[in-house]
Amino acid sequence: MPVMTLPVPKTSKLFVGGEFVRSESGRYDPAVDAKGRHLANVCRGSRKDVRDAVGKARAAFGKWSGATPYLRGQILYRMAEMLEGRAAAFEALGKATASGTAAAAKKEVRATIDRIVHYAGWADKVTTLLSSVNPVASNYFDFSVPEPMGVVGITAPEAPALLGLVSQVLPVIVTGNTCVVLLAERNPLPGLEWAEVLATSDLPGGVVNLLSGRREELVPHLARHMDVNALSLSGLPAELDTAARQDAAVNVKRTPDVTVDDYYATPLRSLDLIRRFVETKTTWHPVGW
Repeated sequence: MPVMTLPVPKTSKLFVGGEFVRSESGRYDPAVDAKGRHLANVCRGSRKDVRDAVGKARAAFGKWSGATPYLRGQILYRMAEMLEGRAAAFEALGKATASGTAAAAKKEVRATIDRIVHYAGWADKVTTLLSSVNPVASNYFDFSVPEPMGVVGITAPEAPALLGLVSQVLPVIVTGNTCVVLLAERNPLPGLEWAEVLATSDLPGGVVNLLSGRREELVPHLARHMDVNALSLSGLPAELDTAARQDAAVNVKRTPDVTVDDYYATPLRSLDLIRRFVETKTTWHPVGW
């Protein structure tokens, strides 16, 4: 007698505080492939989900920013290892959702792995390259060193869904910031799949929080949140982008320009992207004799 097996459809949830959770609202949106065929239902995040995610990001900031740069680099390298182990699944998902070829999907996944490894290498070099000993006309040392800003709100680009997401998140977290990410609205599945990589990569819960949902609903709440220190905005309509930058003024959030034309370009590996999400602290110290 033949054995009957039932498929187990995947349930894609929000990733908040290192846990997979449903939206508190109970709402969902259909996710479709490049041909419009239904692939899954994804949670539609709410204002409360944004607040919860920011709270988890703030709670994780002390541990992550206090970790040694070497440890942060090792964790990012582990992230690349975990993604490489799941490369086939990401390639299949990328081909289904991005209307590209298998070769294009493989190129994106490979570029994503390489980018994670690249930023893992930056972790213990940033402080050296962005620090300085400043000349002063006195018997004091004057040091300037970079420090993480805190919680950063990120809107991921619509395409390339995986490489674009990772390219926006890594410059933020490599120096010790934590983040709340609004995934691509039309194609959130690669980002939600990446959450499973994060959950198994030794990354402390709350460092990266991933929310799917309607951007016009979620972006204003993220931009106005008083415990968010900076915004990294990409892939937004012009009106929503302008409104978010105006809302960010409520607590003088930093909103650097992170516009990217080609996510495969070499400049995306530059130190300048990391520099945008650190603050420089200057310290005076008397010269000892």
